[in-house]
Amino acid sequence: MVESEKITINMNVVDLGKVDLLVEQGFYSNRTDFIRTAIRSQLETHADEVKDIVIRKSYVVGVVRYGRKELEELRDSRTKVDVKVVGLLVIAEDVDAELVHQTLTSVQVRGVLKANAEVKSAIQQL
Repeated sequence: MVESEKITINMNVVDLGKVDLLVEQGFYSNRTDFIRTAIRSQLETHADEVKDIVIRKSYVVGVVRYGRKELEELRDSRTKVDVKVVGLLVIAEDVDAELVHQTLTSVQVRGVLKANAEVKSAIQQL
């Protein structure tokens, strides 16, 4: 199952009214359905640009998870990595700031970072 994140947007009352009219007429099941459809449409319109950026900047698209075991293996092999994710980056709860500093040179997340507060703070210092 794909994780989703809640966002909040502000719309002027006229645009909101137009959305409500479309919902009322059955074009969309609710406001959220309209907004999701509009976002998907724009992402599809710009799909080539997104693809080019992902390739050019070496991003991983999707969900990336690092646990203590993976990071310890990197540390033990004296390897440091740049992490670039479009989607969700999960750093396991058992990872601490010291291990982050030993293994990651930079972290860029276009989406959501899930990690404990100590790790988030360490990532900001990279």
